[in-house]
Amino acid sequence: MDWGRLLVAQLEFYWDAHLWPRRNGLTDDEYFWEPVAGCWSVRPGDDGRFRADGPATRRSPAPVTTIAWRMMHIAVGCFATRTSAFFGPGEADMFDPVHTPDDLPHTAAGGVAFLHDTYRQWHAHIAALDDEAMRTPLGPKGAYFSEDPMAALIAHINRETMHHGGEIGMLRDLYGAGFNR
Repeated sequence: MDWGRLLVAQLEFYWDAHLWPRRNGLTDDEYFWEPVAGCWSVRPGDDGRFRADGPATRRSPAPVTTIAWRMMHIAVGCFATRTSAFFGPGEADMFDPVHTPDDLPHTAAGGVAFLHDTYRQWHAHIAALDDEAMRTPLGPKGAYFSEDPMAALIAHINRETMHHGGEIGMLRDLYGAGFNR
């Protein structure tokens, strides 16, 4: 059994059959729609650059988030930061802010394009890994997950992508059913 190929195929199937088709027709209003007060989203800061809301610490229960926030969580928190940490230059661990873009997309079309680009980069790198690379511990770039193999990180990224992708689908369903009025 080629477990690495199985993990990559799992992500490919979810992307091709579920998440990517759900982006069709996404408007700016829907992308930034806040179904309840106090939602986390992607907003401009004082410097005009767009960033995702959220404190440095987790809160319980977690706030409701917009499609923009969820999409950037997948694009940045899953794909971009991990691609930069493990396949880019530098020695910073995967949680270092150096891997986070300074400015996030300002529109639904920009968010969709950014999600696509970050997925393609992550996918290209993990699809090229052989069995040995899948078993290799993450090392210092993995921070407190340093002993875990790359395959465990890929499994986690797959789970996060499917979890938040499903939430994007649910928000699109609610918006389309008229809950945005």
